[in-house]
Amino acid sequence: MKINIKKIITFICLVLTISLLTYSAQAYHNKTSYKKIVFSNDDSITCIKIIKTIQSNHYSKTHLDDKLSSIIFYNFLNSLDPGKHLFLEKEIENLKNFEFQLDDTLKNGNLIFAYSAFNLYLNRTHQRAQFLLKILKSWKTKFDFTKDDKIIINKDKRSWVKNSDQLQDLWQKELKNMIIDLKLEGSTDQKISKTLKDTYENKLNYIAQITSNDAFQIFMDAVTDSFDPHTKYFAPKNFEDFDINMSLSLEGIGAMLQKENQHTKILRLIAAGPADKTKQLMPGDKIIGVGEGKTGAFKNVIGLRLDNVVKLIRGKKGTLVRLKIIPVQNKNSTKIVSIIRDKIKLEEQSATKEIKTIRHNNNTYKIGIIKLPTFYLDFAAYNNGDKNYKSVAKDVEKLLNQLNKEKIDGLIIDLRGNGGGSLSEAETLTGLFIKSGPVVQIKTKYRVLRHFDNNKTTAYRGPLVVMVNRMSASASEIFAGAIQDYHRGLIVGTQTFGKGTVQTLTPLAKGKLKLTTAKFYRISGESTQKNGILPDIELPHIYNASQIGESSLHNALPYDHSIHALYRPYPDLSNTIKQLSLSYKKRTANKPGFIYINKKYLFGEKINNLNYLSLNMKKRKSQRNNEDAVELKIVNQYLVAHKIKPVNKLSDIKEIKELQKDILLDETEIIASEFIQISKDNGYIW
Repeated sequence: MKINIKKIITFICLVLTISLLTYSAQAYHNKTSYKKIVFSNDDSITCIKIIKTIQSNHYSKTHLDDKLSSIIFYNFLNSLDPGKHLFLEKEIENLKNFEFQLDDTLKNGNLIFAYSAFNLYLNRTHQRAQFLLKILKSWKTKFDFTKDDKIIINKDKRSWVKNSDQLQDLWQKELKNMIIDLKLEGSTDQKISKTLKDTYENKLNYIAQITSNDAFQIFMDAVTDSFDPHTKYFAPKNFEDFDINMSLSLEGIGAMLQKENQHTKILRLIAAGPADKTKQLMPGDKIIGVGEGKTGAFKNVIGLRLDNVVKLIRGKKGTLVRLKIIPVQNKNSTKIVSIIRDKIKLEEQSATKEIKTIRHNNNTYKIGIIKLPTFYLDFAAYNNGDKNYKSVAKDVEKLLNQLNKEKIDGLIIDLRGNGGGSLSEAETLTGLFIKSGPVVQIKTKYRVLRHFDNNKTTAYRGPLVVMVNRMSASASEIFAGAIQDYHRGLIVGTQTFGKGTVQTLTPLAKGKLKLTTAKFYRISGESTQKNGILPDIELPHIYNASQIGESSLHNALPYDHSIHALYRPYPDLSNTIKQLSLSYKKRTANKPGFIYINKKYLFGEKINNLNYLSLNMKKRKSQRNNEDAVELKIVNQYLVAHKIKPVNKLSDIKEIKELQKDILLDETEIIASEFIQISKDNGYIW
């Protein structure tokens, strides 16, 4: 009989560590008001099935070994305690006995470690909330806001503390920091006490409602995320919540939300939706409060379950909801955004056109602009054989026919914020601008498939510019990549999202598994994964690429190459791009709008890169005033450059129409004008 030494050692370590964890939790706090979580036989069976399915079908062919075990281990710890304010250093050291053992335990469906660590998390979360609720009763006399102290806000700079005294000291600093923030917002002491009491009571209610299914989901998230960020297990209830969130994106405020630790984060804004129309929200913003109507009290949502937050945000069409958010561009401040709830109208999601007449270098150009919010396709009507099914490619073809009749000189396709949609529509749309040939390559574990445009007719043959930004993803990247590879037009904007993977949904006996099974490749052989599409001419950045986009996600699959497809590109545009780039850089070096955007971006970067915050009220107030003054100065420099009266305070910005202008589109129209002229001079025909 062969003895598996590794399994015996794993079992012994498991027993010893669980004993230590249990002792640690009991020694710290014996009374709890939540249920201890235990896993079921169904959980074990589902775990084994998930592991087998991923190992067999995941694109990366990654083996579950010691290396991956370590990644899963730290994924799980970071999901439980991202702020390093729950676990002690000695507890982490005990847990490290399992860093390289999870590959064996997962294959066997053994979840003892995961559930023991999760119960420690529940216990410590409960202790923290109870401790802070107690401190809240006397914070006005307990805390000295004149003391020179500071708190580490960059979680990467934190380490797990050594003992319970240091842990409680950290908890008090976190509470003091929140009080200072609320004071700077103008809250009274009474309101501060109520807001924070709600926050920690929400946390207690949250952990009291946690079930074995929740614990299993959180651990499986750590497991699946170690393969790639888009592979995900959905327990039956979680898939229900996913559907609810998807419906919220279409009816309510038009936003897809995601739970990130104790916060609700905006994952994506639906183009032309109510939230998108405010122009005050961005992906990455965190919702910390929800208020009903113009005057309704804010409900603190920190620590609330996602489904409960969704219920607060949803409401009748035409009613107003207010969101209190922490902006992704300034994590040290808050702002309130008012939104009128509405159902997203399909016609507002449709492709739209306009014509701009641009006067540049003593010439006049008629430029068509087509805005594409998404790559939509009415699948139901299409599958039922309805010839009048709605699709982006059909709509754009109609718009192009109209623009051709208007005798436009050039065309801009605006894909900013377009998160993708139907792959087939991206392929058909590309075919409207090229004669014929391959459009995209899809590589599975076993083979490379090429998708072609076989229609030799083109709907538009003039100069083409495609606008993209960091939120242009998936199908947008396929279209932009093909246009760039064929030399069919210019790509203008910023690096795109970098979503170059394909997922399929696999049913399990308990829940469903979304699994990455393939990758997209451009016809040049380059992947769109992680790197996205790099523009020919780069516009100023609005989104922080380190916080938004595929490259910001942990364990994202890498950028790589596949084989080069056979295709016939149009004449090379590299010399034209160099000429346009030189002109663009010279023209925008001192352009007020570009200076304004760049300064705002760099200002946000500086604030978000802070590692520490003072806990001295006077210093914090001075810091906040200085930040407001810098932001106000940036705005007023832009206004003065346009001979507009400066504003006295930041709240007046909403009323300034000049600040609502699409500065980047205005510049792209000039780039398109110069491209039109160069095309005429060189006799380009596409």
